[in-house]
Amino acid sequence: MKNILKALPALLFLLCSSVVSAATKPIVLDLWPNGAPEKSSDLKDTARVYVYLPDVKHVTGRAVVICPGGGYAMLAMEHEGTDWAEFFTSQGIAAIVLKYRMPHGNRKVPVSDAMEAMRLVRRNAKEWRIDVDQVGIMGSSAGGHLASVVATMGKGNTAPNFQILFYPVITMNPGFTHIGSHDNFLGKDARKKTEQEYSTDRQVSRVTPRAYILLSDDDHTVLPANGVNYYLACYRHDVPASLHVYPTGGHGWGMKQSFPYHIEMLLDFKAWLNSF
Repeated sequence: MKNILKALPALLFLLCSSVVSAATKPIVLDLWPNGAPEKSSDLKDTARVYVYLPDVKHVTGRAVVICPGGGYAMLAMEHEGTDWAEFFTSQGIAAIVLKYRMPHGNRKVPVSDAMEAMRLVRRNAKEWRIDVDQVGIMGSSAGGHLASVVATMGKGNTAPNFQILFYPVITMNPGFTHIGSHDNFLGKDARKKTEQEYSTDRQVSRVTPRAYILLSDDDHTVLPANGVNYYLACYRHDVPASLHVYPTGGHGWGMKQSFPYHIEMLLDFKAWLNSF
């Protein structure tokens, strides 16, 4: 009973936050108005960002670029993307949801989109009331892999200050990866050297930004070892990291209220965001 009473203020905040920011309308921008440097084989596939800004009274200067998942074949734009806008803007955090292009075997396509989204946020930092040193990246499933690629390989204006990974694909090792993401991102005949290069647990270094990793123990789509190994790599390199493994939930829950630990997840997440 005591634990429930302690949680009530936070629960009320989470319930009210959706009312506060429900009227928020995004700024929609084409990511490459003058043409992308990396061409997709699907000419109709256009990269865009949906920018949700918090009320001026609640601005913290923090922002997060959100990469939905979908196995590098499609995008779960709602429950792993735009549905998160209210959660972030209610806390004064700008949410930039990225509709990145599919790789079709050309890994540089989605990576270039994600890195350009980071640049875009920092280019517009003054207008959007964002601190250039408080820009993070978040991704779910294959989007988590993309986010971790940017977190471990980004430099300068493309390097995030923190990373949030929901049940992420991390390794490209055929024995542990999500094979659909592997094949769509690298191609079915990828070389071992390339697989190692894009196994992001191998790319963690002491300059990798702090990480928040969430997954379910019963995830049979993307093996929990992916996220756990990434956490261990962060630990070995003295990178601040937090790992949350929920007992059940499977894969792909994102912002779905049907996830058994939805409220607990939001409370844990909010606490982490307030910890730095």
